[in-house]
Amino acid sequence: MMKKKVAFYTLGCKLNFSETSTIARDLVEEGFERVDFSENADMYIINTCSVTENADKRFKSIVKQAQKSNPNAFVAAIGCYAQLKPQELAAVDGVDLVLGATEKFKIADYVNDLSKNDFGEVHSCEIEEADFYVGSYAIGDRTRAFLKVQDGCDYKCTYCTIPLARGISRSDTLQNVLNNAAEISSKGIKEIVLTGVNIGDYGKGEFGNKKHEHTFLDLVKALDRVEGIHRLRISSIEPNLLKNETIDFVAQSNSFVPHFHIPLQSGSDAILKLMSRRYLTNLYVDRVKKIREVMPDACIGVDVIVGFPGETEEHFLETYNFLNELDISYLHVFTYSERDNTKATELTGVVPKKVRNKRSKMLRGLSVKKRRAFYEGQLGSTRTVLYEAENKEGYIHGFTENYVKIKTPWNPSLVNTLHEIKLTEIDDDGMVRGVEVGSMVSAQSYN
Repeated sequence: MMKKKVAFYTLGCKLNFSETSTIARDLVEEGFERVDFSENADMYIINTCSVTENADKRFKSIVKQAQKSNPNAFVAAIGCYAQLKPQELAAVDGVDLVLGATEKFKIADYVNDLSKNDFGEVHSCEIEEADFYVGSYAIGDRTRAFLKVQDGCDYKCTYCTIPLARGISRSDTLQNVLNNAAEISSKGIKEIVLTGVNIGDYGKGEFGNKKHEHTFLDLVKALDRVEGIHRLRISSIEPNLLKNETIDFVAQSNSFVPHFHIPLQSGSDAILKLMSRRYLTNLYVDRVKKIREVMPDACIGVDVIVGFPGETEEHFLETYNFLNELDISYLHVFTYSERDNTKATELTGVVPKKVRNKRSKMLRGLSVKKRRAFYEGQLGSTRTVLYEAENKEGYIHGFTENYVKIKTPWNPSLVNTLHEIKLTEIDDDGMVRGVEVGSMVSAQSYN
């Protein structure tokens, strides 16, 4: 009997990618064959995101893409947007099934016959019911794996829908994380990226309650002892939860790389208070100084939101100047967009979209400048690069441990290998080139 084919499309964050990968493995075990989203499939599953306006808008075009490949295919929507606005997604032409925060992990229970529905069938819980943890990790798509260690968030930032979409903060058990990490490394994956909604909050909900047996530092220390892992990278971590002890440990660890991504959101204390963030700019400065003190070559990335309600030109310039003077490596710039059921929509001082876009453009320009300065500071140093799997216009790309993007002429034997190179120049496209230390044979390469 022919296996039913299933294809996936993932919007949004690393966490979504890890969950898509796990759901896909579960369906393969149920007898499905996974194919690429561009191929003809019996079922298309779209893992949605609701962090930005664009992710919402893209959903309809992705459904159309699936229908173009197979007009009779069963289409399911899962994930954050599916939890927040299930009826809206169910009303999209071609959508057959919408599963919320807890139901998505039981998708096999809902797809027995794959017959098309006249209207999208909705199964979504009250978000208070999303109080159990489902571990997941993503492999197979790339040279690094995203390992989920935590889900949900107890913070109440005024612009954010994630607590409404994913529920309370809860964590995987330490032993399960270690088992998953060992499983990933046994498959030849060289780098693991720790991911979650608020990973610095790790430990909370580990046993289905708020009891803390382990902390994020405990997790980091335990993972560093897992054999066979070449690199561990911490994804986004809140500045108030990134403790000095963690920074000190990363500086001398076996596997953790010198790269931190720390959300700031605004360089104005007045705006941070309106956002209900749990720190002010002085704490952020302390975090950056501490990292630079023990890891001078570390890469430090920053999330920032522009155009938040109440952000005057003075507030924005405060943010711009704060970031300009801060010793960071790059920015992820988000243009504020109104989200239903958030307190920010009740605030006065709405910033016109044209102004938001202008501010976003200015900060993106600053990010280019910051990244260039960081890369220039790395020239002449010797780093270890992990090469990725794609051939991009005759080049293979990779990242050093401190997240410098490297390019070299395409050579398939370099895929998923680690090599020591001396960084020599910055190319016209902003990427770095280097020369290998020693010959190809003696290069640090693990298979």
